[in-house]
Amino acid sequence: MEDPLFRLDLAQRGDNIPKVLVFSEDGYFLRAWNYTVDTPHGMFVSGTPYEQSVWITDVGSGPYGHTVKKYNSLGDLVQVLGTPGKKGTGLNPLQFDNPAELYVDETGEIYIVDGDGGLNNRLVKLSQDFMILWLRGENGTGPAKFNIPHSVTLDSVGRVWVADRGNKRLQVFDKDTGEWLGAWDGCFTEEGPSAVRFTPDGKYLIVAQLNLSRLSVLVAPPSGSIGDCSVLSTIQLADQVLPHLLEVDRKTGAVYVAEIGAKQIQKYVPGHSRTPAFGA
Repeated sequence: MEDPLFRLDLAQRGDNIPKVLVFSEDGYFLRAWNYTVDTPHGMFVSGTPYEQSVWITDVGSGPYGHTVKKYNSLGDLVQVLGTPGKKGTGLNPLQFDNPAELYVDETGEIYIVDGDGGLNNRLVKLSQDFMILWLRGENGTGPAKFNIPHSVTLDSVGRVWVADRGNKRLQVFDKDTGEWLGAWDGCFTEEGPSAVRFTPDGKYLIVAQLNLSRLSVLVAPPSGSIGDCSVLSTIQLADQVLPHLLEVDRKTGAVYVAEIGAKQIQKYVPGHSRTPAFGA
């Protein structure tokens, strides 16, 4: 969503419309692009201050669906992962079924959660040249199994965090080996997390819960054991706002929330207290 040149790239769904809208940091519309997506779901912007890539996961059932696509900042299609228009479980070639979201780290390695309903419930790590480095998951409730893995992010000490929405938990894996490190479920008794990101200082997680229309701030664990989850504060949104996915500006700490019920984006900026408090 947010990119290093202070543009905000947003995806929208619908027929005969451009799927990506580009806004300034202050919310002014700049331009639109991209007709090569059926139904966009997750977005991620990676790159340097001088060159950006925009990644989009496509959960559509049309000719472009069940793919993960990479674009340059002008909207030109650069790379397609998966078999366009065909869902599947295959690994060679790699296939997807409703890939929910991805995260690209500073080395260019890619983490994809594949399974917003459908055949797959898995976390896939790819190299810079799109080779599978490791894969974890299948449908289930045990460790390293998923029920709608919906969001993925990395912390600063080499751990991968997955919002396992249907199982009402966050699951954690080692970035290099894929080893399962534990899960947090105590904070999600009412509903599972639909999105997860870290604040720029790495001290807190921002988590969205879709049907509760709630954002929560959790205390991030130090290196080592993840321990138990602890909710520091919450932001209760209006009924039926439905926060679906979110992104955190890695420079300012601003939180951008995609709300599919309200059909809008809200920006929350950190307050000045020592503990994170956000205002829209």
